[in-house]
Amino acid sequence: MSATLFTNARLIDPEAQTDAPGSLLVRDGVIEGIGLDAPEGAAVIDCNGRALAPGIIDWGAKIGEPGERHKESFRSAGLAAAAGGVTTIVARPDTLPPIDTPESLEFVTRRAADAPVNIRHMAALTKAREGREMVEIGFLTDAGAVAFTDGVRQVADTRLLSRCMTYARGLGALIVGHPQDAGLSRGAAATSGKFASIYGIPAVSPVAEVIGLDRDLALVAMTGCRWHADQITTARALPSLRRAREAGLDVTAGISIHHLTLNEYDVGDYRTFFRFTPPLRSEDDRLAMVQAVADGLIDVIASFHTPQDEESKRLPFEAAAPGAVGLQTLLPAAMRLYHQGGLSLPQLWRAMSLNPAKRLGLPGGRLSAGAPADLVLFDPDAPFVLDRFTLLSKSKNTPFDGARMEGRVLGTWVAGRCVFGGQP
Repeated sequence: MSATLFTNARLIDPEAQTDAPGSLLVRDGVIEGIGLDAPEGAAVIDCNGRALAPGIIDWGAKIGEPGERHKESFRSAGLAAAAGGVTTIVARPDTLPPIDTPESLEFVTRRAADAPVNIRHMAALTKAREGREMVEIGFLTDAGAVAFTDGVRQVADTRLLSRCMTYARGLGALIVGHPQDAGLSRGAAATSGKFASIYGIPAVSPVAEVIGLDRDLALVAMTGCRWHADQITTARALPSLRRAREAGLDVTAGISIHHLTLNEYDVGDYRTFFRFTPPLRSEDDRLAMVQAVADGLIDVIASFHTPQDEESKRLPFEAAAPGAVGLQTLLPAAMRLYHQGGLSLPQLWRAMSLNPAKRLGLPGGRLSAGAPADLVLFDPDAPFVLDRFTLLSKSKNTPFDGARMEGRVLGTWVAGRCVFGGQP
């Protein structure tokens, strides 16, 4: 049996919400316990006081296979994830064609098997993501789908969405919604306000998020399904989310790291790397979202990794493709929140690892005995200047290009096997 002892580590435990020195014993790809002695013949890794935490579970990353392999492949995404401390990618189904049948899901599952990290897949909620006909939720669940979503396309047909939720409830399936009113959001590239008006960028009111959220929550209350909002980004939406929780609805919510660390003014002189869906919000909204994560009202932080080629970004701001790569920048971007005092490391890992695992029924996200040894060793204080051309993703569209950042990944392990680095 193979065993590894991580000693002299700063253990970040999102379950216990502790940040304390200690050692961790791993045997045969599984965590055996904290504070145990190394068995004879065990490998010993001295962490030199660096932080050791459960590997990040990045919920909602897009990978280009099938159809857009030039933007990102399973291999390149896996390498970028390993370098970023991400041990499990939960991939979106908005591919070309979408993942909407058991056959297409089995295809991408086979393609992803050789990646250095775990890759699990969500499936589309409606066929071809067109919002007209429900997919075979039962068959796709049997084929391994961990959740169902049409991505950034809201299902406009309320009657169809209610049917999807009713079927999902009967099967225990999780639906992931994008709470933005489609009509109000169409063509918008910024949040309405003084900045958008001065720069002449097509904008949408934050109320679009409230309207979309309220509709979906009303259907959740009617059907009793399990539901997750992929991104809540405005302070105005938080009261609705809080009321749904207090009413006992099975509802959770996420947010992208970009909406937690950037605001509408970062767009600057029409920099298209800052074009997102939903658009970047005000600084007041950003601060409210950080507090919502700290309070546990928002459960999940993710990168929403969206690779785009150079041609789709070298366009006028409103015409540029939205999204940014984030598998490799999620951890250092999150360190901004830590160093600013908004969130502790255990709070960050609760949102980036433990909560995604619990919501999706995955085994990771913990340092407890019996959990898989999916781990990341990192220095939260190590400074560096990000050069986008050093990223391992095929696409290089990051808003952090040239930014001074802190937080360097030193090693990543999946089931006890080192997939990146390995020594502090």
